[in-house]
Parts: sequence; C-alpha cells; structure tokens
Amino acid sequence: MKPDDILALKNEAEKELKAAGNAEELEAVRIKYLGRKGLLPEIMKGLKDLSPAERPLAGKYANEFKSACEGACKALLDLRRNALSVDQKADSFDPTLPGQWPAVGSIHPISRIIEEAVEIFSTLGFTIADGPDIETEYYNFDALNTPADHPARDSQDTFWLDKKMLLRTQTSPVQIRVMEKQKPPVRIIAPGRCYRRDTTDATHSANFHQIEGLYVDNNVSMADLKSDLTYFAHRMMGPGVSVRFRPHFFPFTEPSVEYDFSCHICAGKGCRVCKQSGWIEISGAGMVNPKVFEKVGYDPETVTGYAFGMGVERIAMIKFGIPDIRMLYENDVRFLKQLA
Repeated sequence: MKPDDILALKNEAEKELKAAGNAEELEAVRIKYLGRKGLLPEIMKGLKDLSPAERPLAGKYANEFKSACEGACKALLDLRRNALSVDQKADSFDPTLPGQWPAVGSIHPISRIIEEAVEIFSTLGFTIADGPDIETEYYNFDALNTPADHPARDSQDTFWLDKKMLLRTQTSPVQIRVMEKQKPPVRIIAPGRCYRRDTTDATHSANFHQIEGLYVDNNVSMADLKSDLTYFAHRMMGPGVSVRFRPHFFPFTEPSVEYDFSCHICAGKGCRVCKQSGWIEISGAGMVNPKVFEKVGYDPETVTGYAFGMGVERIAMIKFGIPDIRMLYENDVRFLKQLA
C-alpha cells in the first residue's frame, strides 16, 4: 500500500471516528482498523515491501493512523467509565431496602478477664511482669521448691522439650525471675499462657491462661492476702461475693490454701453453677515458702510475702456462664457474638 493510500485510509478512519455517536459505533470502528484482522495490522506488515524512498513517508502516515485509532479506544473507555459512574450514582441508594449494619467486633472473653484483672490489681499497686513460655527446669520446679520426685515433673503431666527445657506449667517462674533482679518490696501480677498434659474436656485444656500474683515486703501477712483477694472478688464478680480459704499444700507456699468465691449466681444459696454448694473453687494461694526466698537471695527472717494464682478460663466460664472451655478456643463467631 502506497503512502497516498495510507493517508486516504487515515482520513477515512478519522471521519468514521467523528461520526460515531455511541460506544457501540466506536467499538465497531476500533475492530475495523485495530482488530487482529483489521486494516492497520495489514498496513504495518506491508511496510517492508515498499521501496526505501516510499518507506519513511508511509511509516509516518501509518503512525498517525495508529495514533488516531488509539484515540478512539481511549474515547471508548472514557465513555464506558462515565456511563458506569452515572449508573452507579443513580442506583447507589434504594430507600426500600432494609438497613445493612456492619458487624461489630468484641474483645475475646479471655482477653476481657485479663484486662479487667490487670486494671483491678493495678489499683492495689501491682505491676505486670512477663516471662518466657519455654522455661528451664530450674525456674519451673527447682526454684519453686518442687521436689525431684514430685508428680508434676512427670512427662505425663509436663511437656518436656529436653532434659532441662519445658513448656511452663504455670506463670510462677516469672515470680522467681523478678525476685532475682529486684529487691523488696515486690508487688507483681503475671498473666500468661501455660501448658500441661491434660486431656481436653469441658473443664480442661492442654493450654490455658493463668494470672499469678506476688507481694513481698516487711510484715506481709495472710490477712493482706485475704483482703486483696476479697477486693478482687468484689470488683470482678460483684460486691456480694465472699471469699473462703481452705487448707491445702503447695511446695512453694507455707501455709498453703485453696480459695473459693461464693456463687454470684445464687448468692451462696446453691444452684447448678456451684453444684448446690454455694461456693465456686477458684485456685490456690499462700504465704511464700522461706526456701523460695533463699533461692532468690531474700532473707526470710526479714521479709514475708504471699502468692496466689487463678485460671483465667475458669473465671471467664463462671462470669459469662460458659459451659464448656472448648468454646473459648473454637473461634465460633455465633458464640463470640453473644459476648459482644
């Protein structure tokens, strides 16, 4: 195709582009000239057959032809975009449709209990302490006065990684680490995840959360322990809740107790939640064993202290009426929405 023929074809294409009044007509022009079997691809293939004298002018006309057709494509795209925008604006709101409210998230029950406990104990002067989930045998057992033949050291109760490393069975090792670095007074709580080889059922899980507390100073007594736990119970469960202490044994406290909260559902009268006893078992506590103080370099003749622990999941189940601990870990949105 000679240069004059290309110029004539270019002028004809420009006339057709100007005459196109809608998107469909522009699309037809685009296909005619730019399509895979269109006129412009045929022209570009034929440039190599022209003489050297004709080739520059033919190439110039062909490029102008191509630019004109590409302009048609851009115009087509703009027309379609504007039409789509107009359609969206016209149909964006239908007052006859029911309202669509976005889903509102909520804090997980375990996180809620931890946050509430931290806030309550912070009003008593406690600060937060943390430690590693992978612990040494020394911090998890030896420093806590746990004998070498204690059942808790067995592989059927503890996740051992090797002879000296394990997944912590409690957050009490945090207390040892803090006392090693800090002189009395010490007043900390240690919320965190723990691991034990428990068979998963409605009330047990192989991993769970605890909040351990430690207060060491001059003349700390069991009366301080009872008053602080009573204050916590009133803030967490309600002002009518009482605290009951029962004698027990733990290697790291002496004397040791287990403590119960009076049932906040029936006010201590007896119901299904408290198994008709009027009391709900929470966890253990006691005065820090002098042997634990000796391990961290404290003088048991001059300082005393108390320690306590509580299961976060247990408190969450009691407070929110959750019948199965597994519901806290299944991430069932239907369950979590009920606590939003």
